[in-house]
Amino acid sequence: MDHYKVLGLHRTATKEEIKTAFKKLAFQFHPDKHSQSPRAIRENATIRFKQVSEAYEVLMDDRKRADYNFRRSSGNHGGNNPYSHYSYGYSRSGSRYEYKPGSGAGGGLASNFEMALRILTGRSSLLYLGFAGAILCGIVVIDASRESLWRMQNSGKSFEEAMKSIEKAKAYREDNMKERP
Repeated sequence: MDHYKVLGLHRTATKEEIKTAFKKLAFQFHPDKHSQSPRAIRENATIRFKQVSEAYEVLMDDRKRADYNFRRSSGNHGGNNPYSHYSYGYSRSGSRYEYKPGSGAGGGLASNFEMALRILTGRSSLLYLGFAGAILCGIVVIDASRESLWRMQNSGKSFEEAMKSIEKAKAYREDNMKERP
């Protein structure tokens, strides 16, 4: 389904043109207007109304529209519906469509990778990743400085030898403390 064709617009349509086309078509196909029509006409009008609403929601939101245009131009086609990896649901309680990328029939590894990439490139994820990187770098620096300090203070000694000399120093200190009244 081509959202631009549904609204009868060109790809370069402005938000005002989209809004005008939507209002005209929504009024024409609104289910309440066709409540007394025969069943086939009523169902067709309902379907067209949902398509018009879906097209309006995607084209009015800059992010959704850019994503839609990108997918449309990249040739990401699945069967008859080039946007089958999207799912748009009609919520009766909210009386509006909900945009749910990646939950459609397209699925697969590419969609999962795309979703993971979107999550990882979000602002908060990048912030957390940067914070984790800073902590990891801090740990590496502290560990390296600890080792270099050890080598500076204990040149030529192994850890075991250093522990023996510490034990000797403790024993010597205890002996000196006992001798003093």
